[in-house]
Amino acid sequence: MPNVTIYIPVDRMPPDEALAGLTEQCAELCTGILRAALPNVHIIYVAVWHGRGHPAFAEIQYRLEPFRTLPVMERFMEGLDDAIRRKIGLTARIRCFGYDASSIHARN
Repeated sequence: MPNVTIYIPVDRMPPDEALAGLTEQCAELCTGILRAALPNVHIIYVAVWHGRGHPAFAEIQYRLEPFRTLPVMERFMEGLDDAIRRKIGLTARIRCFGYDASSIHARN
């Protein structure tokens, strides 16, 4: 963990090069600001049929840690917002969901 999922409308899906740049930036944010180990960072893009709201939606699931304070998460979201705008030209609604380690059951 963290898992970063970015939902992008099918008709606005950027080219692979832009997504690769965003992936790199997201990984840097996760390993830098959130202090996650790179092998635990997962970033996926989901093409969606857009109904209403912001042109993109970013959902981040992460393990709660004492060092992931509100100011840290604010800095992470600010960096992610900036990366999404710069790399793929979209404004995203960003939502972060933290989970206590005892509530996470995982495999692989």
